[in-house]
Amino acid sequence: MLRSSHIKMCWLVVFVFLSMQWSTIATNTEGDALNTFRLSLNDSKNLLNDWNVDLVDPCSSWSHVSCSNGHVASVTLANMGFRGTISSSIGNLKFLTVLTLEGNELTGGIPPELGNMTSLQNLNLGNNHLTEDIPSSLGRLSNLQYLVLGHNNLSGVIPPSLSAIQNLIELDLSSNNLTGEIPESLFKVHKYNFTGNHFNCSKLPHTCASISSSNSGSSKRSKIGILAGSIGGVVVIILAAGLVFLLLQGRHRGYKREVFVDVSGEDDRKIAFGQLKRFSWRELQLATDSFSEKNVLGQGGFGKVYKGVLGDNIKVAVKRLTDYHSPGGEAAFLREVEMISVAVHRNLLRLIGFCVAPSERLLVYPYMQNLSVAHRLRELKPGEKVLDWPTRKHIALGAARGLEYLHEHCNPKIIHRDVKAANVLLDEDFEAVVGDFGLAKLVDARKTHVTTQVRGTMGHIAPEYLSTGRSSERTDVFGYGITLLELVTGQRAIDFSRLEEEDDVLLLDHVKKLQREKRLDAIVDGNLKQNYDAKEVEAIIQVALLCTQNSPEDRPTMTEVVRMLEGDGLAERWEEWQQVEVIRRQEYETMPRRFEWAEDSVYNQDAIELSGGR
Repeated sequence: MLRSSHIKMCWLVVFVFLSMQWSTIATNTEGDALNTFRLSLNDSKNLLNDWNVDLVDPCSSWSHVSCSNGHVASVTLANMGFRGTISSSIGNLKFLTVLTLEGNELTGGIPPELGNMTSLQNLNLGNNHLTEDIPSSLGRLSNLQYLVLGHNNLSGVIPPSLSAIQNLIELDLSSNNLTGEIPESLFKVHKYNFTGNHFNCSKLPHTCASISSSNSGSSKRSKIGILAGSIGGVVVIILAAGLVFLLLQGRHRGYKREVFVDVSGEDDRKIAFGQLKRFSWRELQLATDSFSEKNVLGQGGFGKVYKGVLGDNIKVAVKRLTDYHSPGGEAAFLREVEMISVAVHRNLLRLIGFCVAPSERLLVYPYMQNLSVAHRLRELKPGEKVLDWPTRKHIALGAARGLEYLHEHCNPKIIHRDVKAANVLLDEDFEAVVGDFGLAKLVDARKTHVTTQVRGTMGHIAPEYLSTGRSSERTDVFGYGITLLELVTGQRAIDFSRLEEEDDVLLLDHVKKLQREKRLDAIVDGNLKQNYDAKEVEAIIQVALLCTQNSPEDRPTMTEVVRMLEGDGLAERWEEWQQVEVIRRQEYETMPRRFEWAEDSVYNQDAIELSGGR
């Protein structure tokens, strides 16, 4: 007979085997779903040949697929020329957060099974040939933030169920064959586009002239439309003409309001995203008073930024790029500009237009009335108010959301590489607007992500980027953590004046020391004059220290940062970090003194700004 110990061992082996089998069920199911999905795409060019039917774990090495916690989290197949349909099997990816299929030639309908992917945050099926109705099941996607179905052949009405999606930031249903009425609640979405359909606008208080906007404030356009309608006798014709006029005039009425029309007179050399304007050199020269030094708003590694006023009295900021290298010439530049232009988010600085001239490249942005966070913290002019604590907290969350969008929702993803208070701008409502993203790639077109020139500002640069030149999303997370410390303290990332008090030059080390000593009052900006919530300040400092860990793998993603700032999961992660930090500090204190020179050589430089304030 078998001994009881042998029986237990056998059961243990069986248990381990079953556990291993169970752990692969999810990925096998997802792999099968993706393979069925691939067959429906008609991958005649074999672009997804590494989706191995025999190796059904998509998290191993499948291209265009990313995973989180052992589950498929993202499938990005934009602009790959697929001509098939969308298989309903995709609905089996229960943990999918991003699905992008825009820019293909897909036909057929949108499978109702997509409504089963309740984790989905970004669904982009734009610029295909999809037909039939929009499935009402999409209303079950409670976590959805970006829904892009524009430029297809969809018909029917907008499902009322879409009104149930509370987290929508962007909704694009433009250029389809949709009919009926637009649910009133969808006008509350921050950015929407319903143009190019056959909607009944008679019952809309917004009028048809405002169905392609991202915020309210269409009264001027409405008045012009009414005026145009009263001039002629043929109401329908006049209203149609008025609509064209209003949309073309949208770019002259204020750049905060986004209008989706092509810029007139640029059909010959038009970027695919027609809301960008191609400025002439003369136009920008006049706007900036011949690039006068008195109009310089800032200067950094990418060039000077000038305040300008266009012919229609619209204020803009003109960035004159320096150190520009483009072996592909104008075409390469336009491709990179196009990439920057598609990053549209309320917390990202929107590109208005560009200029290509001999040996010159210029970018045009909206003018930010309240300049930058750095200015508001340290360079206040008479009459300008100090940023209060609620505003600083709001800025922190807004900047985090902007970076999250660059990392998680852009295809390809955009790594900023110079996150700092000077690059977080403030609009007239003190909303955080992250600027200068995408420029590192624009001026380093001949390089890969491993660069020979580190782009960034000392004190904000992550250790691994400084030593290897290799940047990643976690590089931005480090810079964001330092930016949080700037917001809390009002101080610079590096300040040699602290040496006079035998204190740390680096703001990060300075805050760490005070935080260990529990001297919160010594950390917070004195300009706040004790008018802050101590618990909220402490929470933001904790997030900042988690973001600035030495190892990039230990830092949170920007998605996790947003959640922590919203109060989700910070306490647990902070407790884990404290335990690890105690061990690291003990190891550091016992480190041989011969390594001290490395720290001095990194920061003892005359030129602290590698890219400068912008």
